Amino acid sequence: MELKSTMQGVECQKSGVKTGDHLTEQVTADTRLREAEAALQATKEWAQVTLNSIGDAVVTTDLECRVTYLNRVAETLTGWLSSEVIGMPLMEVFSLIDVQTLKAAANPAQRAMEENRTVGLAMGCLLIRRDGSQLEIEDSAAPIHGHDGKTKGAVIVFHDASQSPTQSTKLAYQAQHDALTKLPNRVLFSERLTRAIGLAKRHQHQVALLYLDLDAFKSINDSLGHGIGDLLLQSVAVRLSECTRDTDTICRQGGDEFVVLLSEIDKPEDAARIAEKILTALSAPYRLSNHELHISASIGVSVYPDHGSVDHTLLYNADMAMYHAKKNGRNNYQLFRHDMNALNVQASHIESQLQLALKAETLFLDFQPRIDIATGNLVCAEALVRWRNPTLGLMQPSAFLPVAEAVPIGHWVLLETCRQLQAWREEGVEIVPIAVNISAIELRDKTLPARISDILAQTGIEAHFLEIEITENSLMHHHTEASISTLIELGERGIRIAIDDFGTGSANLKHLKCFPIHTFNIAPCFVHDMLESLESASFIKALINFGQNLALRVIAKGVETQAQLDFLKLQGCDVAQGFLLSKPLSATGFCQLLRLGRPKRQLPKGVLRQAAGSPLIPRVKTLGSR
Repeated sequence: MELKSTMQGVECQKSGVKTGDHLTEQVTADTRLREAEAALQATKEWAQVTLNSIGDAVVTTDLECRVTYLNRVAETLTGWLSSEVIGMPLMEVFSLIDVQTLKAAANPAQRAMEENRTVGLAMGCLLIRRDGSQLEIEDSAAPIHGHDGKTKGAVIVFHDASQSPTQSTKLAYQAQHDALTKLPNRVLFSERLTRAIGLAKRHQHQVALLYLDLDAFKSINDSLGHGIGDLLLQSVAVRLSECTRDTDTICRQGGDEFVVLLSEIDKPEDAARIAEKILTALSAPYRLSNHELHISASIGVSVYPDHGSVDHTLLYNADMAMYHAKKNGRNNYQLFRHDMNALNVQASHIESQLQLALKAETLFLDFQPRIDIATGNLVCAEALVRWRNPTLGLMQPSAFLPVAEAVPIGHWVLLETCRQLQAWREEGVEIVPIAVNISAIELRDKTLPARISDILAQTGIEAHFLEIEITENSLMHHHTEASISTLIELGERGIRIAIDDFGTGSANLKHLKCFPIHTFNIAPCFVHDMLESLESASFIKALINFGQNLALRVIAKGVETQAQLDFLKLQGCDVAQGFLLSKPLSATGFCQLLRLGRPKRQLPKGVLRQAAGSPLIPRVKTLGSR
């Protein structure tokens, strides 16, 4: 019995030891678990404190791009509380749009997980906040990996872009540069001009300004839209940069005006050379969005210290010279002269007087006959505007035509021509077509065909009695879809189209095929030289052959000698105009010529001088409208 009891005691003692060890181990495990949980909680709290303490916003997501966490900065920037958005789709909380397109931007978290790499946010992203306001942000997104290396979600770290050094640099750049062309703007240009003048004064060298205005930009911008216009301005900026040195500065003044600062030159001829280089570069065709465009430029040049010692004077004088380049026919440069101010005042005075002349009816027309060389028939005439100034008397056309484009005399000339045609017809004479010159500005006017049709209807004149002439240079420099469309519409309405001063510009067969041309007029300068210059004679032959090959009527202007007329007849030229045949006639004198009817004699060698002071009337036959 004792042995049994003893054995039982021993067993109980053993069992008691085993139970105690188990309890001790359990307590230890629980303690460790609690310590681990506390450490984990402390780590989480520390991580949260850390994330809430940094200056960047942090957003995390799961694999389905649902929000799992926002730190306090993210709450501030998005306008959402973390407790409100847990489980919400990321794009409802973190909605982005592209600042350029205003369309939804790509989800950065999704992209980071798909590509399993850190990705930067696109430049110019706007965050749409909870209240609908917008905030420009920048930074990156990255995938979150578990212990097994698999992607568990994504984290986006971002900040207010307006507070970043990058944004400060960006804003400083924007404040000094043109947004479209990226060229320096007026602010930066003024700083560099002032600095260049200071250095020039110190080191005894010269500085030049080239003030540049595009001649045909407005018509392109109006007809093809601002998108094409912007592309053209950007292309011009590139070409200007290619014509200048890195030490020079190109500024877009605004619109289609640019200024080039040549910071150091030895002599004015250096600036002239750059101006010529720019004119050549800008005149090459521009191929933009399936359009081939042609423009030219007018450039004014001023030089320090000859034309001014301060920046605003140099700029004003370069602008003044550019104005004179435009008045000198465009597509050229002019070096500033001190008499230009006086000339500008005079031009402004003439312009204002022209405005009054339209109302006072001191403008009138002369008509210079054009003769068929082969038959001697009077086939048409050119209308020439004249002005009898109340104080200065009869003005030479060269004195007022350069400023006439600023005054709407083109419409008056068209209307007066058609009125005169109708007046002659009412007097019982057989009328002939009359050619009227129009300016490049008028060609850009989309209402021109409708206005001419109204004039024809108002006066009762048929369209084929009116011929529109535009100079070759104007046609090439304003070679746009709008000008082509205008000329085509005029042709469809029965109005004949002619190129004036042909041979002085840059037209070629490709260009001419775009226009509904019936006639071209050989410039007088070639006719004058053709018997003294073999080169001019060959050129005249080539022009006549060119017209014959295209089935165009060729008119030679400025014929003053019988030898010139004989040469033109030998080459097969169609029509002649000039003092050999007749000087410009008044409306009354031209009516007398029309009354001659159809005498049997042919065109004489010379002109029939009537009584002294009377018009020179050639013995010619009248072709009329046939």
